[in-house]
Amino acid sequence: MSRRPRVLTWHVHGSYLAYLARGDFELFLPVRPDRAHPYGGRTDAFDWPDSVREVPVDEVPRLDVDCVLYQTKANYLEDRFEILSAAQRRLPQIYLEHDPPLEHPAQTRHVVDDPNVLLVHVTYFNDLMWDSGRTPTRVIRHGVAAPDGVAWTGEVRRGLTVVNNLYRRGRRTGPDVFDRARAEVPLDLLGMGSEDGDGIGEVPLGDVPPLAARYRFFFNPIRYTSLGLAVCEAMMLGMPVVALATTEQAAVLEDSVTGFVDTDLDRLIVGMRALLEDEELARRMGVSARERARDLFDLDRFVVEWERAFHDAMGLRGVGLGAAA
Repeated sequence: MSRRPRVLTWHVHGSYLAYLARGDFELFLPVRPDRAHPYGGRTDAFDWPDSVREVPVDEVPRLDVDCVLYQTKANYLEDRFEILSAAQRRLPQIYLEHDPPLEHPAQTRHVVDDPNVLLVHVTYFNDLMWDSGRTPTRVIRHGVAAPDGVAWTGEVRRGLTVVNNLYRRGRRTGPDVFDRARAEVPLDLLGMGSEDGDGIGEVPLGDVPPLAARYRFFFNPIRYTSLGLAVCEAMMLGMPVVALATTEQAAVLEDSVTGFVDTDLDRLIVGMRALLEDEELARRMGVSARERARDLFDLDRFVVEWERAFHDAMGLRGVGLGAAA
């Protein structure tokens, strides 16, 4: 194919989509008049390249695209039948799975069970835990970039946690873990709904990196999730990271090197105190975290792997072949 791949997808996770948009392909985002999620299109929170275009929902069936990228169960089970033409449902397909299984961690069958669909996981842990049936899978690790001119300084002797709606998503996201740690060490909470826990609230995305870089360390209290972009971005800034040794974090973070990672919260609290008292220790760990992030989350690698995934999906299933509409 001589032209760049033209891909239809939805605006599900804005930060991920903004990094994905740096690849050599065109992204078409369906929008509804009310712009309700996931039909919000090019939101004002990001500086979108011209390769990301909005398409009114009623024009989608006539859209000339090469591949469809699903990102949620609703995309796959509902949206494709509501807004795509029969011909578009026969196009090459990729399902991007952002999460580990949220029911049983090892016994959950993925919604996609189709040898003609490419299932992309964002972590090796997710790929390991999902039962993907007949569906071919691959892992594309996150790609992130630190904003120009922003790096860790750590002069604020407090820890920072960045989680959206921490107190509204149940025990999985660790609100009790955060509260217990905050009772022992100074911690600030940033993100949507953080006011529920006497937090900072939501700030413009462009203001997050320079704000975060002033904190001594980053703390992630989440028990069970995919590896959050906030963790990757904190590492790329050169922040030491304190987190639970669960999911992909146990493989990405190195205890006593990039920060502290353990399932013993009391030990993590001891580590937080050490970082608050010893700025040089925090600096050394932050340097190691940044080096690790540059190795694992290189943005150029990320977009090249996605370009390959789109081309491979098109080879996996030619137009008009595969499962019936």
